[in-house]
Amino acid sequence: MDDATNATTDDAAAAASDAVVKRGDEIGYEAVDAADGLRKGVLLDASDGAPNFAMRRFELAPGAAVPRHTNAVEHEQYVLAGEYVVGIGETEHVVSPGDALLIPAGVEHWYRNDGDEPGAFICAVPNGDDEIELVE
Repeated sequence: MDDATNATTDDAAAAASDAVVKRGDEIGYEAVDAADGLRKGVLLDASDGAPNFAMRRFELAPGAAVPRHTNAVEHEQYVLAGEYVVGIGETEHVVSPGDALLIPAGVEHWYRNDGDEPGAFICAVPNGDDEIELVE
């Protein structure tokens, strides 16, 4: 092996040693202050060694609503469970499992679960500070 191959192998071994596997029962969930019926669990973030993004799981109880707000960072979401409404800008979208959303930074958005089943989604955001501003 040449030096370049050894360096590549060493880099891969170092990266593998930084890998993280978190089991579902290790994730703690807490209520989100801005909305009754919304809970958040942080799946991975900078505290786990994730250098670029935080991945969170949100649960939206039946009858719950999240007020209109903006975030300083983009949100990428993937719907896991339930059927609920996501307002983005002036348009409301009914979403269900398998749907994916991009909410650009600074765009007003909100959530409403009119159904009888809880909603759940994964939300990925860039690491760092996120300023949340309630619109209503």
